[in-house]
Amino acid sequence: MSHPRSGHPAGLPACRIDAAGVPRVDVRAILALALPLFLNSSIQAVLNLTDTWFIGRISATAVAAIASVHWLVVGFLLLFGGVAMGVQTFAAQASGAGRHRRAGLSMWSGIWASLPVAPVYVVLAAAGPTVLPRLGVAPEVTALAVEYWQPRMLGGVLALLLWAPMSFFYGTGQVRIAVAINISVALSNAAFNELLMFRLGMGIAGAAWSSNLALAGGFLLAMAAFLRPASKARYGGHRLWRPRRASVLAMYLVGLPIGAMIAFDVLGLAAFQLMLTQVGVVEGAATQIVMMMTSLCYMPAIGLGMAGTTLVGQSIGARRPDWARRLGNRVILMAIAHMGGVGLLLALAGPWLAPLFVSAGDPDAAAVVSLAVTLLWIAACYQLFDGLQLGCSFCLRGAGDTRFPAVMLLLLSWTVFLPLAHLFTFDRGEGPIAWLPGLGAGAPGGWWAAVVYIVLLGVALAARWRHGRWMSMRVV
Repeated sequence: MSHPRSGHPAGLPACRIDAAGVPRVDVRAILALALPLFLNSSIQAVLNLTDTWFIGRISATAVAAIASVHWLVVGFLLLFGGVAMGVQTFAAQASGAGRHRRAGLSMWSGIWASLPVAPVYVVLAAAGPTVLPRLGVAPEVTALAVEYWQPRMLGGVLALLLWAPMSFFYGTGQVRIAVAINISVALSNAAFNELLMFRLGMGIAGAAWSSNLALAGGFLLAMAAFLRPASKARYGGHRLWRPRRASVLAMYLVGLPIGAMIAFDVLGLAAFQLMLTQVGVVEGAATQIVMMMTSLCYMPAIGLGMAGTTLVGQSIGARRPDWARRLGNRVILMAIAHMGGVGLLLALAGPWLAPLFVSAGDPDAAAVVSLAVTLLWIAACYQLFDGLQLGCSFCLRGAGDTRFPAVMLLLLSWTVFLPLAHLFTFDRGEGPIAWLPGLGAGAPGGWWAAVVYIVLLGVALAARWRHGRWMSMRVV
């Protein structure tokens, strides 16, 4: 992919000139960037499914334990992880402007912005035995959740350290390097799961330590790639490692809203999953299985969205916001098509896929599978709008428009989604807030609340993208 220094159409990302001399969107160039990122996110989806499969070999209670804290773990990782993920926006715009050393500096700024967060994760790990029992789930589920929570939080900063160089590779279009690193992380995680969980008898705690070891190995590989001779010559990474206050501060200003947006979403999902786990082990396990299966919809679409971030950022860096809009529109449509299609296929294949994630000898296996199949059809109903909101949010990120999406997601998640989920799921007198009215529809009711939430979020972010205020923004 070229990194233009001028605004000439032929130098723009994903641009081709037709026979009449008119610049056209080069779909092949978009796919050349998007497909490795698509694969990259698909690897993470497979990793999620693999972890669920390994944990399912322990018991349905173990799966329910992961369900009770999974989104809390992800939420706290992402809340601060935006300072590392923001590297992609800076690297893409610097690359589009031809300022390659500035792109290299952004990677180091992401690392320096991440390190102060390490003590926060130590505190979160220590708080687990005190806080998690108050979530209202069964004692046997809580005990396993604490076993997983503590080591996972202790290694939380490792995720941020890996995301900084990976976001640099995404922003500069070096996506094949990122894919290779993520493949190594996925394979090593599976190997560590088998070794620690079963061979060494560490059980559910072994799953957390496996993730930490895999992330640490991935970070070392990423830094080796960043500091290889060709990269040093182009980006000067070996000379720019010292922290620069202005650059680190800028990373916080752009990155924290990115992390907050995703964290508000997943923490809302964490509260949602906790509600359903409080209904019962079957509901908690079925919800966890459907969450992991639908990751096959949204994790690859995140790859498409990340391509949108890079392409929009490079176009903004080249001072062509009009071209950024054209590329963003195409990426958004691709995300919608993917999520809608895969969501339908998962619902159709649910009766054959869901049994893979429960032990055949578990007494709750049949009930978990039956409920999971029902929930897959409900989840299929919101996939088109999930693709819309995901594509729009990532394209807005490429321009540096990160605050509006964060605010909208916070408002809709915590003032619409969660109250509706409580209303639809529980009868009056039940649930975390017993005095609220309730319809008592159980887990299906909670998932219908998710449909309402995602439709509203998709419409709001599409309106922001269409309005075009982001076209005047720059971070480099």
